[in-house]
Amino acid sequence: MKIASQKDFLSGIMFMAVGIAFALGARNFDIGEAARMGPGYFPFMLGILLAVLGVVITLQGVRGSPRAGEDIGTLSWRPLLFILGANLAFGALLVGVPALGIPAFGLIVALYALVIISGYARPDHRLKESIVLATILAVGSYVAFVYALRLQFPVLPWFLQP
Repeated sequence: MKIASQKDFLSGIMFMAVGIAFALGARNFDIGEAARMGPGYFPFMLGILLAVLGVVITLQGVRGSPRAGEDIGTLSWRPLLFILGANLAFGALLVGVPALGIPAFGLIVALYALVIISGYARPDHRLKESIVLATILAVGSYVAFVYALRLQFPVLPWFLQP
């Protein structure tokens, strides 16, 4: 079997893995039926559809003649590490990690950390752009989540809380 497109083949494998994981994870909830859906119905059906889509994409990657320029190439470590690190920092700063002694810094600090750290994934990163983007995102998030939806979570660091 000759792989025509590495991108399609590996994307299909990824879709199948994620779809199967969703479907298996949904089994922990009551699935129900189409007329009376349980909390596991949507993730289960989404997982099945994702896995079927993965099969179709994988088969497209195997069929046909090899196409030029369809190789995956090397893994880009810089964006991978900075994006994952930014998301981990966001989660840790938003609510804190008591086991590690990290207090909650709140939404504003967590968003600034997220945007600034993830900005370094680009080789031509400019700190000024990240700060402007983080400010817009912080204001928008505050308006949407705290003011409009009235969600209860820390917004400011623990030492600035009233």
